[in-house]
Amino acid sequence: MSQSEKFYITTPIYYVNDRPHIGHLYTTIAADVLARFQRLRRVDVFFLTGTDENSQKNVEAAAKHGYKNIQEYLDVMAATWQSTFSDLQMSNNAFIRTTEKRHRVAVEKFWALVKDRGDIYLGEYEGMYCTGCEGFKLEGDLVDGLCPLHKKAPDKIKEKNYFFRLSAYRDRLLEHIDNHPEFIQPITRRNEVRSYIEKFMEDVSISRDVSSLRCGIPVPGDDSQVIYVWFDALINYLTGVGFGSDEATFVRYWPADVHLVGKDIIKFHCALWPAMLMSAGLSLPKQIFAHGFFTIDGEKMSKSLGNVIDPLEVVKKYGQDPLRFFLLKEITFGEDGDFSLKRLQDRYQGDLGNELGNLVHRTLSMTEKYQAGQVLKGKNTNEQNLLKDEWSRYEQAVLKLDFGGALEIIWEMLRWSNKYIDEKKPWVIAKEQPDLIPEILFNLLERLRHVAWLLKPFMPETSAKMFEQLGIADHEAQKTYEQAQIWGGFPENATIVKGEPLFPRLEE
Repeated sequence: MSQSEKFYITTPIYYVNDRPHIGHLYTTIAADVLARFQRLRRVDVFFLTGTDENSQKNVEAAAKHGYKNIQEYLDVMAATWQSTFSDLQMSNNAFIRTTEKRHRVAVEKFWALVKDRGDIYLGEYEGMYCTGCEGFKLEGDLVDGLCPLHKKAPDKIKEKNYFFRLSAYRDRLLEHIDNHPEFIQPITRRNEVRSYIEKFMEDVSISRDVSSLRCGIPVPGDDSQVIYVWFDALINYLTGVGFGSDEATFVRYWPADVHLVGKDIIKFHCALWPAMLMSAGLSLPKQIFAHGFFTIDGEKMSKSLGNVIDPLEVVKKYGQDPLRFFLLKEITFGEDGDFSLKRLQDRYQGDLGNELGNLVHRTLSMTEKYQAGQVLKGKNTNEQNLLKDEWSRYEQAVLKLDFGGALEIIWEMLRWSNKYIDEKKPWVIAKEQPDLIPEILFNLLERLRHVAWLLKPFMPETSAKMFEQLGIADHEAQKTYEQAQIWGGFPENATIVKGEPLFPRLEE
């Protein structure tokens, strides 16, 4: 890899009508893993996340919490989101807020491009609007007259608005989806979007009367109208890399390589957004990947049920890396899944404590006992030179966003090592053929070195602790991604630093 390569990844921007919960963290962790993985490969990464603030939801939340000044509320909540992501060590390069001046400049520039193309016109809209979804609904979208997501009847609205000629891009969108199968993933979402574009997509209202929407960016040249939240919000992906403010950065990073989104917002991201970009004459993102929803112990996440989980509370008990591991191993990315604190505890004690932590502890203990903590190369330390395949399979899994598959490859390596100890019985060989011990221990330590590298994107704290305990943190810090993969790279005469167990037993 060369520094000339770039990788631009985004999360959706999050509404600040509430604090971050475990669902928001799921998307952000996935983006963080991809960003860290690409940085390992020496790719120039730009990772963007942020908050969507020009929303009626936020106006209502500010009033509910007693704020007379909505901007004051937005500032407090945006700071909460930023500090949460910072506390959880997300490696984002930037945090975008849609109330920033640079975003308003970008939106006005984008509006002008689309208007000049003739794709914005004034018309009258009558329809049903769900504040929770920040979107208009058709009869077919409702269940018993209610929004299926928010269980509320949408408001009936009739007003003059500006419209975007979305339907004019039907054929171009379908052609792009058919010619670029990787554009929308997973395939179930691609099929869903394709059907929507072909059968149901129509021109969309992109403004609201200022009397009915009390926040947002005014329509350029018409202060009686405010730009509709989705038309404004999607442009954040351009603002974040300098559209309208830093041309060099924008040229460097756009188009996005991956937009990560939840499956509930794919129509906006996979139909409206690419059509907007086509109209503005800008390149389309290379991929939009939609993950599923997850329930909590089989129940939908809901404040009324009291099962909304604060990630910071989970981290206090289990640590950051176990939470990262659990979310990406337990729930197949792109599918629906279920979050359970009981299963998190089981995986902490099993996969992490017994399989990874215990292997590290056993290997280091034997190195202390039989070699006074010194790493020695035996006569034949090439017998395990089989890891090129593991690295290749791991890389392909991460690039396909098969996070669970990538972690499974690492755990296959751990199970192999645990089996190797049981078969070789070093405690017997130390008495009968002590000259074979350096070779056995070197093979185990070298495998742990490889595991620590592969864990870097997924479990950065654990990876760093492993390098410290193996006594090779400074040595490995000098290596490239390619050099790390070479078998036998564990420095001879390194001294291990056993330290505390990686995953100490939890107090009940």
